[in-house]
Amino acid sequence: MQTVLTIAGSDCSGGAGIQADIKTMIANGVYAMSAVTALTAQNTMGVSDIMEVTPEFLGAQLDRIFEDVYPDAVKIGMVSSTGLIDVIADRLKYYDARVIVLDPVMVATSGAKLISDDAVEALCKKLIPMSTIITPNIPEAEILSGMKITTEQDMEDAARAIFCEYRCWVLCKGGHSLNDANDLLYGPEGGKWIKGERINNPNTHGTGCTLSSAIAANLAKYFSMTDSVIRAKKYISGALAAQLDLGHGAGPMAHGFAITGEFTEEAKLSV
Repeated sequence: MQTVLTIAGSDCSGGAGIQADIKTMIANGVYAMSAVTALTAQNTMGVSDIMEVTPEFLGAQLDRIFEDVYPDAVKIGMVSSTGLIDVIADRLKYYDARVIVLDPVMVATSGAKLISDDAVEALCKKLIPMSTIITPNIPEAEILSGMKITTEQDMEDAARAIFCEYRCWVLCKGGHSLNDANDLLYGPEGGKWIKGERINNPNTHGTGCTLSSAIAANLAKYFSMTDSVIRAKKYISGALAAQLDLGHGAGPMAHGFAITGEFTEEAKLSV
């Protein structure tokens, strides 16, 4: 069985962070491992408190994982300090991580800034250049490209600029500011629109975590980049279409909607 490591924060309510990552990875037929960057007190209505781990403890987690069960892919979620970013970059380089999927969590889709300027700079200098693919939303793509994005052509121009700067695949997520479900995948051969299904469901907590984790799972199973993204988007559509409704705010998706179905059956093909 292929193995995937998530490096991210904990969401005690289970809808995002490492909890969503682990659920997604299991549902996509891989063995999930986690290195926790922070504990959060949150629910569907928001985050009330954060307790970050020390860089030393994060490094110890990564060492123990790589020394024993080497991950076929690594997914990185929100890391809010330069110290943690430094440790992640150092350890992944030391262990020569094969596939790295980075969700460059910097700005919420609402426009609210989530990490410091120093951490953004460290992310751009150390983690993005070593990533296989990054999955920015539109505000994050604007920061990385230095461009304002208001049209689909702007998305294409920004994704091209990010690819040329960092030489990694870019999945620029359209989101509700441009379209409901279509993302742009840009790589060495140019850009390709990956169409998505419009699902009428307000419970979208953790969609970014889930998408990047599903991509990592499929890359670990040796699907191509394009197929990995297509499969990940199809999985999210299914999780949203299941219409799970929990909590008083923007609730989580039904990650296990097909736990023994089509999203795990291909795992046996990879040896």
